[in-house]
Amino acid sequence: MRILTLIYEFPPLGGGGGRAAYDICKGLAAQGHTVTVLTAHLSGLPFEENKDGIHLVRISSFRRKTFGASFLTMLGYILSGLWAGFRLIRMERPHIIHTHFAVPSGALAWALSVLTRTPYILTVHLGDVPGGVPEKTGKWFRWIMPFTHPIWRRAKKIIAVSEHTRQLALKHYAVDIQVIPNGADVKLLAPSNMQVNAPPQLVFAGRFMPQKNLFAVIQTLALLKDLNWHCAMLGDGPLFDDVKRAIEKEGMTQRFDLPGWVTPEVVLERFAQSDILFMPSLSEGLPVVGVQALASGLAMVVSKIGGFLDLVTSEKNGYLINVQDIPAFAGALRVLISQPEVLFNFRLASLEKAGEFDIQKVVDQYHAVLHSALNGG
Repeated sequence: MRILTLIYEFPPLGGGGGRAAYDICKGLAAQGHTVTVLTAHLSGLPFEENKDGIHLVRISSFRRKTFGASFLTMLGYILSGLWAGFRLIRMERPHIIHTHFAVPSGALAWALSVLTRTPYILTVHLGDVPGGVPEKTGKWFRWIMPFTHPIWRRAKKIIAVSEHTRQLALKHYAVDIQVIPNGADVKLLAPSNMQVNAPPQLVFAGRFMPQKNLFAVIQTLALLKDLNWHCAMLGDGPLFDDVKRAIEKEGMTQRFDLPGWVTPEVVLERFAQSDILFMPSLSEGLPVVGVQALASGLAMVVSKIGGFLDLVTSEKNGYLINVQDIPAFAGALRVLISQPEVLFNFRLASLEKAGEFDIQKVVDQYHAVLHSALNGG
């Protein structure tokens, strides 16, 4: 099968959604499918390359940052993608388009499908759904909402990355939606000789955006100064300098590591050196870093929201905490940091649960969906 994947941010650009798309494309290519990805260009990256069996084509879209895309860059991706996508379809004759994100990639898929009659399937993440990430997309949906309905209706199949995302979407779009979670290479990420670090190593990974509730990390750990721990906060974004100043104000500079934006490979390396994923996010679909943390055998202290509900069995491999309850976050971390045997058992439980999100299972499900979409199923 020849597949054209449309996604406006693909590693090394963007966050977890791009990484999820990369893993799916790599898996489908390994099954013998021809996979081409049309994504955004950034200075320093080649406009075209072949990587892990994927034909990668990048187009100019005014993008200037690795970690963030403005409305202008999204519009630029659509406009540039109309010609580039039309040209690719004429040259490569894909059987089907797979698009991640209803906006902007879904808008491009809809336009190309109308122009070329190529069918498409749509994978939606939390930010695609009104109310999913209100602090990030609430203003956009006030005026783009009417234009999104055709994108959802024309798709042959629609996949949500979590049941939470599916339920939110069904409140706004009268379409059939199935759930396929994001995945990870469980065998590759599993630690060969797992042991608890001394002191325990905490890790946060994500964009430094309001959605991630970054200052809750600092407020929580400020309550645990009496314990021995170290925390790495991986990522970059508009709140980076504010986070750094807040850590300095609490006198905890020596206990934090803020390397800035790092590659997905470095994130996995840091997970392999860590014990606990700490993410008090305000909203999440099914975060790829959460799945990768499971596969790396990390205990989870996370918000009781969205896709985290799928990743954590409370008080077995982690704790699900109400978003604004800083003392509860601190209490959960205190148990894990001060009791190495409990932390070790939680880490073992994460490894066991990771099997539910094995990337090969995810790729097999997408393989079935693509075939069904082509055959009218």
